[in-house]
Amino acid sequence: MKALLVICCAAWLLADITWLTDFTEAKKQAKEKHQPILLNFSGSDWCVPCIRMKKQFFTSGEFQSYAGSHLVLVNADFPRRTKNKLNAQQEKHNEALAEQYNPNGKFPYTLLLDAEGKVLKTWEGCPDSSPADFVQDLQSAAAKLP
Repeated sequence: MKALLVICCAAWLLADITWLTDFTEAKKQAKEKHQPILLNFSGSDWCVPCIRMKKQFFTSGEFQSYAGSHLVLVNADFPRRTKNKLNAQQEKHNEALAEQYNPNGKFPYTLLLDAEGKVLKTWEGCPDSSPADFVQDLQSAAAKLP
């Protein structure tokens, strides 16, 4: 019974994490909350390292706990399967983000940005560290904000 309660509580806590797809809205929230933006470029249905990063890092308790109260999250996804196709407006939006922040088309590619969109730190590929180490890296980079 206790295990079920823990699982239910964990699911409730994880539900608070929202990945935005609108960068303008993310910048607005980042300014209001005085938080950095974590922008992740992914190929959710074809990029094995992207899928691994989501499973190992973005759904980890360490990341979820930190991100929920310290980051504004943005996902720029580039799926290839027809069933996962984005609408034309979202595709155009993601392409514009890629032109600005990921012109070489790296996947996964993750950036920590200030509320104005200035790059603070980047991660190419799926980190070789633990989720706790990744969160520590995020904290260190975010500490440089005024």
